[in-house]
Amino acid sequence: MSEPYEEILCGSAITRRGPGVRHEMICRRLHDVVRAGVSNLASTRLLERRAQVQLAPGTLVCPDLALVTVATDRLWLAVEIVNSEDHRTDTVVKKQIYEDLKLPRLWMIDPRYDNVEVYHNSEYGLILKGILAGSEVLSEKLLPEFQVTITDLFRAQETRP
Repeated sequence: MSEPYEEILCGSAITRRGPGVRHEMICRRLHDVVRAGVSNLASTRLLERRAQVQLAPGTLVCPDLALVTVATDRLWLAVEIVNSEDHRTDTVVKKQIYEDLKLPRLWMIDPRYDNVEVYHNSEYGLILKGILAGSEVLSEKLLPEFQVTITDLFRAQETRP
């Protein structure tokens, strides 16, 4: 299990539990695939796992994965891997913060069900574009070199070459 960390959500400091082994395996795997997918993009920077991102005064989040634009350092994709023991913070509180911020993209990865919810910003807020599972492919048009099958993202063990 990883170390606990702190986020400031709407002015209130919240200590989050350290993620478990499976959470970290999924996070590491996703970072590896996204890193490869953004390596040729000069406009996008991948932050370290759970890097602190200040969204507004009194709001500091630590997404499991975050992509920012190089020109403005603005968050445009946040990925939250849902912790089954602390899911409300990600799925309700932070999701609302991201919606209020008009975040362009949000992925909610849920290891409880081995699925990924993909949200896009619209004039009506975050809209669910799809729930991916099994052999479906997670991709993003703004990251043309990125894609991963959901089964690969959630597979139980690391594949060794």
